[in-house]
Amino acid sequence: MLFCVVNLPIFVVARAELTAPKQEKALLEIAVNLMVPSATGDGEFHGPTINEFFPDVIFFADTPFEINRIILIRFLSVAVLMLLFWLGTRRMKIIPTRGQSLAEMGLDFVRVNIAEDLLGKKEGKRFLPLLTTIFFMVLFMNITGIIPFLNIAGTSVIGVPLLLGAISYGTFIYAGVKKSPGNFFRNSLFPPGVPKGLYLIVTPIEFISTFLVRPVTLTLRLMMNMIVGHLLLVLFFSATQFFFFTADGGFKLFGAGTLVFGFAFTLFEVLIALLQAYIFALLTAVYIQLALAEEH
Repeated sequence: MLFCVVNLPIFVVARAELTAPKQEKALLEIAVNLMVPSATGDGEFHGPTINEFFPDVIFFADTPFEINRIILIRFLSVAVLMLLFWLGTRRMKIIPTRGQSLAEMGLDFVRVNIAEDLLGKKEGKRFLPLLTTIFFMVLFMNITGIIPFLNIAGTSVIGVPLLLGAISYGTFIYAGVKKSPGNFFRNSLFPPGVPKGLYLIVTPIEFISTFLVRPVTLTLRLMMNMIVGHLLLVLFFSATQFFFFTADGGFKLFGAGTLVFGFAFTLFEVLIALLQAYIFALLTAVYIQLALAEEH
C-alpha cells in the first residue's frame, strides 16, 4: 500500500522526543528568546514559549508509547491523508469523479514533476512510492500549523524531519550501492578526473558534503521553517489579542495591523507548507539521481 510507511515516524520518535535532553530544550529556548521578545507580569505582552514544542504527555505517561499533543496531530494528519486517498481511489472510473481527479492530480504532480523529471520513467517508477509518501506526509503535517485548534505543524519537532532525512539518506546510498557496488563510495569520495594530489583536500570535502551535510540540511531546513512559521503566527495573533483586549487608548489600533499581518502570514504559511514538501521530495530525488549517475 502506497502510504503503508506513514505511521512509522510517529511510533519511532514519540519516546525520543518526549524524553528530549535538557541541552536540546535549553538551546531551543535560547533561540526562541532571541527571536521572540516576551514579558512577564499581569497586563504585559507574552510571546510564544518553548513549552509549545514540548507539550505535556496526554496518554501512556512513563511508558515507551507516551503521546502528547504533537504526536496526536501527527496521527490525525496520517489518518486524514490515508482517508482522502482511499476515498479518491476506492472506485476508479474512466471518467473520474471530483475526488478521483484531485487524487490523480496530486499523484501525477509527484510522478511527472519530481520522479520522472529527475529519474526518468524507469527509475522514477521504482522510487515513486517513496517520493509520493514523503511529499504528502510532509505536506499534511506542515499544513496543521495553520488549522484552528491544532495550530502547530507535526514537523516542527525534530523527530519526523530527522527520520525522513535518514530515510532519504539511506535511500540514495542504497540506490548508489545497488547500481555500482564496487564504485559508489570510491567515486563519491575520489571523483574521477581530479589530480591525485588534490584528493587530500577534495576527499574530506566530498565526505562531509555527501554523507554528512545532506541529511542534516534536509532535517534542519524543514524543521526550522516550521518552527519559525509557528512562532511568527503565534506572535502576531497573541499581539493582536494583547492590543485589542489589554492595551490602553490608541495602542488598540496596533491590533488591526498585527491582525492583518497574521492573516497574511497564514496565507504565506500555506505556500511554505507546500514548498517545503516539494523541496524535501525534490532533493531526495536529486540525491538518488546523483547516486545513479553513470560515473558511479
